[in-house]
Amino acid sequence: MLLEGRREEKWVVGVDVGGTFTDFSARGLSSGQVLIHKRPSTPDDPSRAVLTGLRELTDKYRIDPGSIERFAHGTTVATNALLQRKGAKVAVITTKGFRDLLEIGRQVRPHIYDLQLDAPQPLAARQYRFEIDERIGPTGEIVRPLSDAAIEDLIGKLRRAPEIEGLAVCLLFAFLNPAHENRIASALREGFPGKFVSVSSEVQPEFREFERFSTTLINAFLQPEVSRYMDRLKAEVAKVAPNAAFGIFQSSGGLMSVDRASQFPVRTALSGPAAGAVGAAGAGVMSEIADIITLDIGGTSTDVCLIQGGKTDIASMRDISGFRIRLPMVDIHTVGAGGGSIAQLGAEGLMKVGPQSAGAVPGPACYRRGGTLPTVSDANVILGRLPMTLTGGEMTIDRDLAVKAVEPLAAGLGLSVERTALGIVGIVTSNMVRAIRVVTIEKGYDPRKFTLMPFGGAGGLHAADVARSLGISRIIVPHAPGILCAEGLILSDLQEDFVASCRIRVGTGMDEAARVIADLASQGKSWLASEEAEGALEGRLVLSLDMRYVGQNYELPVEIANGAERPALRGPDDLKAAFFAEYQRSYGHYDASAPIEIVNVRLRAVAKLPQSSFPARSPEVLAPPFDTKDVWFDDSGPTPTPMYDRAGLPAGTTIEGPAIITQLDSTTVVPPRAELRVDAALNMIMEMKNA
Repeated sequence: MLLEGRREEKWVVGVDVGGTFTDFSARGLSSGQVLIHKRPSTPDDPSRAVLTGLRELTDKYRIDPGSIERFAHGTTVATNALLQRKGAKVAVITTKGFRDLLEIGRQVRPHIYDLQLDAPQPLAARQYRFEIDERIGPTGEIVRPLSDAAIEDLIGKLRRAPEIEGLAVCLLFAFLNPAHENRIASALREGFPGKFVSVSSEVQPEFREFERFSTTLINAFLQPEVSRYMDRLKAEVAKVAPNAAFGIFQSSGGLMSVDRASQFPVRTALSGPAAGAVGAAGAGVMSEIADIITLDIGGTSTDVCLIQGGKTDIASMRDISGFRIRLPMVDIHTVGAGGGSIAQLGAEGLMKVGPQSAGAVPGPACYRRGGTLPTVSDANVILGRLPMTLTGGEMTIDRDLAVKAVEPLAAGLGLSVERTALGIVGIVTSNMVRAIRVVTIEKGYDPRKFTLMPFGGAGGLHAADVARSLGISRIIVPHAPGILCAEGLILSDLQEDFVASCRIRVGTGMDEAARVIADLASQGKSWLASEEAEGALEGRLVLSLDMRYVGQNYELPVEIANGAERPALRGPDDLKAAFFAEYQRSYGHYDASAPIEIVNVRLRAVAKLPQSSFPARSPEVLAPPFDTKDVWFDDSGPTPTPMYDRAGLPAGTTIEGPAIITQLDSTTVVPPRAELRVDAALNMIMEMKNA
């Protein structure tokens, strides 16, 4: 039913592109009304699903396209290009003698017990890695000047390789003194105006040459593809929603402009999953639950993240498909386990599930789109855990096709299709549990002290099994779990990160640290002023220091200030106390007498965007179950299970398991020995008995 005044309402739209579905969420800025929409993704060109779905959304709910004020997009273009190595032909320009640094890396094997597995080949072949005669020293001094003749010689070599689209400039110690990089970049941009140039002192101005070089090369590799996508999408969205400010979600948890995303596409490497974590934190706040483990299960993968005190954990380094990226990113761990994950028998006769996926095309067999291989979704259909229609009736499920796909696997195992389906679900659950252990137990956290939040299209199907495996007793299912990533895009603010390497012992040389902090604060304030002029409401600065014991190789981030005022450096005793607390949490001990040093200063500037409240509109009465199905929860056999439409569950509802809760964007399984209640925010809280 349409609400009065919808045409006069101003809207914010979030769009998240997943492997199987593209999700849309629209929120009215004055009313807080939320509208959702889903359509199948178009892997060959993600923008087609975005644009088609946006038009469908406005038509379906009679939204005036001119009333859309903000359009936020979570993109997988950079991730997919990196995973599939479908980026540009790239050249690297580096200091003489360091041509092979990208190949040498950290001299660590991908898998310590596999002597045959090689590290992935660098994104730039050796013949496209060019040395230039120059040298900056470890304090930023010029050891060997860069000559004009050296630059001319470099340009001559590059002209003989016209197939190159992207250029990565990575010089030694450029994070301390970017003068040589700037000269080379200026000459390249003038000499090759049609090529994309990435400069390490702009992309990632921190110490550690390999990580800086790798991140810059990835940026150059992605830039042509992502820039073309962004430019095309920006132009097309402007035709549909001409008044919308266009923001791209970055891996660190905030929005940036399309132009910034085109310049630094490496920042979007985990765009979609990071938006889900932000949406999860917002949903938890509504139910006053601050400590959460997220379980984002889509068609291809599962993403997990730890949220403490309502804040997502941030990591400064990640490997994606074997390539090292050092940038602030929401700390998400991903495994190839989703609804489309394919089950198969290995050479040893054991069943494996994933990481190969049926994806959106052809999809699971039960989707009736041509898929024939057994997947996790097919197993859930056989077990009776999925309804016969999805996405509000737009997709019909075919159980016979699911059975047909699983039968060869069952025959190979000598089991019934139902018990084979239970095995598929059990294996994929184990894969998800291992992912959660990485972000919890391996980092010193007890998962039993957290609440599990499933979302994504398949999150609610597997949450209870995962929770029981980990001993988690409480699950919170957000109001719209299938489009929570799109919700996170709506909730996000503009964000920019600044960093400076600054190696100083705590207690000595603090004036230099104070100078670096003041310089970063000025940059942050200038950025905030520009964003506030564009419509942001207010800004704040978050200051953190990367600290470690002298002699250690890696550091811990320690937040020391968060507010609207310019951050000031705290005294040595306060810095030590903050470092000791973080070290104790991470490692279970600390040495109060050992010297400590600062190695990086980080500043995050956040410009708050206009948001709306999220009023819960509860149904007046509890609707009875619309069906009863035989559902397999374990190998004891099927159990008659009522099925409820979530739209008919008012606040205060309590349901004893077993039950299946269906809605437009997801399905939630409530097993026996579990109790479900709907809270005031219309989130579902599931208590697991004997977890």
